[in-house]
Amino acid sequence: MVVEDSSVSAIMAEENIDPNTSVSLSRKEKHVPVIRAISAAEEAPSKEKTILCGVSKKSTTVIQKSHFFFQNSWSFWFDNPSSKSNQATWGNSLRSLYTFATIEEFWSLYNNMHPPSKWVPGADLYCFKDKIEPKWEDPICANGGKWTMMFPKAKLESSWLNTLLALVGEQFEQGDEICGVVLNFRTRGDRISLWTKNAANEEAQLSIGKQWKELLGYNDTIGFIVHEDAKTLDRNAKRRYTV
Repeated sequence: MVVEDSSVSAIMAEENIDPNTSVSLSRKEKHVPVIRAISAAEEAPSKEKTILCGVSKKSTTVIQKSHFFFQNSWSFWFDNPSSKSNQATWGNSLRSLYTFATIEEFWSLYNNMHPPSKWVPGADLYCFKDKIEPKWEDPICANGGKWTMMFPKAKLESSWLNTLLALVGEQFEQGDEICGVVLNFRTRGDRISLWTKNAANEEAQLSIGKQWKELLGYNDTIGFIVHEDAKTLDRNAKRRYTV
């Protein structure tokens, strides 16, 4: 696990993760292709429990002793709302928190974060593929766009977790087109957005949007907005695709 310096490291519990320590793991060619999504009624595995993913239910492996590597490494990012009013350029308050590569690392981080219902309005929490910054200016994101869903508080946590599991578990058929996901906490309504690489690839974008809706059981129509349109037109940007 790569631990990077951050002013918001307090969102992680110090009992399990020391923000001042960098843990280096030897990489194994052992990837996890799929992680089962959970429903709102189910509970995510605690850090004391065995993580069963592609493993027999009879397994008694303790998570600290087993490492199942994802196909990609992923990084959590956080945008601090308290510094937005003073920043000269958007992105100055954006901080990289932790980079993880295994199931065990993911649950250790997730289980020690505040649940979405506890975050303050204005905050943004990101989970992006490692080496991709959650900015329009990032070369991999520059020509892309995003699908967005709105959620009430009651469904926000399960929808966020299931989206994360689908991403890190490579459940999307067009997963290579995905950059990451962002959770925006807003007084007018919390939303989750999937960022993609190539807005011009209509087939890939529609596939991602449809799969995401099916995964979460989302019934409302969702739209895809191109980053370039959002930069120039702001709130007046029109949807390029809908599903």
